[in-house]
This record gives sequence, C-alpha cells and structure tokens, in this order.
Amino acid sequence: MKKIGFLLILLFALTSTMEAQKSPKSIAKGTIDKVDIEINYCAPSVRGRTVWGSMEKYGKVWRAGANENTTVSFSKKVMIDGKELPAGKYGFFIIPNEKGDWVAIFSKTNDQWGAYSYKQSEDALRVNITPSKTKNSQEQLKYSVGKKSINFAWEYVNLSILISTK
Repeated sequence: MKKIGFLLILLFALTSTMEAQKSPKSIAKGTIDKVDIEINYCAPSVRGRTVWGSMEKYGKVWRAGANENTTVSFSKKVMIDGKELPAGKYGFFIIPNEKGDWVAIFSKTNDQWGAYSYKQSEDALRVNITPSKTKNSQEQLKYSVGKKSINFAWEYVNLSILISTK
C-alpha cells in the first residue's frame, strides 16, 4: 500500500511539473506615473487550439492565465476607467464576451487556484475593456506594462487597461 501511495505522489508531482512547464510562471513589471506595477501569471500557449469561445468560454469568469491566480500589484492607488483602486495586490480575472466589451476584474482575493472559488462579492473593481483583434497570433499569453496601460495579448486578442493616478 505504501508503494502505491508513493507512486501516486510521484505521478502527481511529475504531472504537475510537466503542466507547469507548459505554462511557465512569468512576471511583467513597470511603472506608470510613479506607481510600480507587477503582474504575476502563468503563461499558457495556444498549441493549435482555439482559445476564445472554446477553451476559454464566452461569458464565464477566467483566471486570466493558467494554474494559480494571475495577480496584479499596485504600489499606490490608481484610477481605472475613472474608478479608484487602492494600492495592493489583487487577483485578476477576465470575462471574455463573443461580442462587445470584455470585463476585467480586480478581486480582493489573490490566492486562489483558478476561478473555481471566485465570488463577485469579493470584487474590488470591475471595468469594461474593448478587445482588439490581430492578424498575427500571440502563441504564449503575454502581459506587459506600457506607458499608460496594462497590456494583454493571447491568440488573436489584445487588451489594454488604461491606468492613471488622477
């Protein structure tokens, strides 16, 4: 029985390691108007799949990365879509929609695995963002901090969330 337990643990560890390699941990950092911003995420790849509407369902809360929650940290309070968001570390989620704007969610809970335990009552801020489509596919999910925005690119979709301090 001990051998079976050991083998199961070993199999789980190997599987977890293989999955982590498919979606490596990544960090995007930058500064906007003297606010330090850090995005921690696991970056899945397209690998020939259809992402939006298939792998990631329209109208459903998505963890905005792979594995554990994507998190976004701000060193000072910021304004997003005219709404104040205090300094801190937030779980970051996205609701993709087939048509129209998508929803970006900054959650007070930043230590979940995926979106399985997501609760709207824990939202610190929700904003609508307009996706743009690209001709060239971004194979691996990528976040970046631009001069005035947090940027997201994966498959044929780009998102920009404007950040200000006023």
